[in-house]
Amino acid sequence: MRSASAPDLAAQGPHESAPEVLLEKALRRERAAVVSALLLIVLASWAYLWSGAGTMEDMGGMLMPMSSGPWTPGHALVMLAMWMVMMAAMMLPSAAPMILLFTTIARRRRAAGGPSGSPWVFSAGYLATWAVFSVGAVALQFALERAALLSPMMETTSVALAGALFVGAGLYQWTPLKQSCLRRCRSPLEFVLTHWREGSRGAFAMGVRHGLYCVGCCAVLMLLLFAGGIMNLLWIAGLALFVLAEKLAPWGSWIGRAAGAGLVAWGIATLVAAV
Repeated sequence: MRSASAPDLAAQGPHESAPEVLLEKALRRERAAVVSALLLIVLASWAYLWSGAGTMEDMGGMLMPMSSGPWTPGHALVMLAMWMVMMAAMMLPSAAPMILLFTTIARRRRAAGGPSGSPWVFSAGYLATWAVFSVGAVALQFALERAALLSPMMETTSVALAGALFVGAGLYQWTPLKQSCLRRCRSPLEFVLTHWREGSRGAFAMGVRHGLYCVGCCAVLMLLLFAGGIMNLLWIAGLALFVLAEKLAPWGSWIGRAAGAGLVAWGIATLVAAV
């Protein structure tokens, strides 16, 4: 028995009425607008990262990472902006199917007179969750720098720490929590049927909840940026492509498990080499 708050996803039948045809046209336009906006945000985010994300400064004619300087409030804000933009660049592509499904259902419910929220509000809730993660990432970056475990290029100087990060991330790929979060990220329809909420506040709450599942799925992987380099664009792109495959590919869950085994092997080899 479906929940009273769940969206009506029943089939419309073979013959569409004129209002239904108009609704479908409006829905196509809205979906196209959402896709265009998401693409623009992702491209702008990658362009910002490519430019150095505000983390480079002129030191006597040479561009050096700002992480080599003192941690002022302004510097902390720059680092936070870098992490937030990075998360948008890496995570929005894999969240696009969920956002588009929300767009479709919300449009239909608004047409039926329901108080459904906007996909932009849903997306804001999703990104807000990753913004909170970014605050934690900046705090960890600060702690690692204070402990002299992070280089000016924003990668760990400790082989042991790098090995531990690889092993930890690899093992996490096999945990029930990881698999539970991944399953929800891979099933937008199940998420909608289970967690639908009405109105703008409901849309934001849904975005936050979906973001929490995403953080539960991918946060440990994001910590690998400290091993490969926080501003290493190849490393960032590689992790983003892996997240995309894990969430959208037909055998994504097994891709994740196989990568986990590989990460554990990589981490053990790194730790052995450090001995």
